[in-house]
Amino acid sequence: MKTALLVIDMQNDYLYDKRKPKFCYDTKALTASVNETVHRYADKGADVIYIRHIIQNLPTNRLLFGFSIAGTEGAELYGGVDIVSDLCFDKLLGDALTNKELLGLVKEKGYEELHLCGLDEFGCVTSTALGCAKRGISAKIVRSATATVLPEKKQQAGRKKLAAAGIEYI
Repeated sequence: MKTALLVIDMQNDYLYDKRKPKFCYDTKALTASVNETVHRYADKGADVIYIRHIIQNLPTNRLLFGFSIAGTEGAELYGGVDIVSDLCFDKLLGDALTNKELLGLVKEKGYEELHLCGLDEFGCVTSTALGCAKRGISAKIVRSATATVLPEKKQQAGRKKLAAAGIEYI
């Protein structure tokens, strides 16, 4: 089965020391897990694709969001993430497959399944997984290489929604 790994939103604004307090991920543990996953897939010959969430650099967006702003240091991939390919796509919405170039690559390469890791498990990772399901693309989430800041009760609800859509964890 032809598989690609999508590394989603492993960016400075969510992981580096200057991040907002609400992004309280365990950077060291998550980065180690993502890097191990990246190398495991790359060693097996799978494509590794990096995704960045980018918010347009407008005064209102800088005030409302203040993170992932286009052209800022915070929007760049986190320096601790191992980069093993030049496949990197930006997205404006949670679902990475809304990027037409990425969706075109998925179709062109004939990936039968996408494996997802990164941030946030119940944000952009879930949005992308559900986007895959909507498009008839099989998707699985690499549980050990994702993280969330949501409380347990909301995590349970998110996992039920994913299960209902046929999304599995590996």
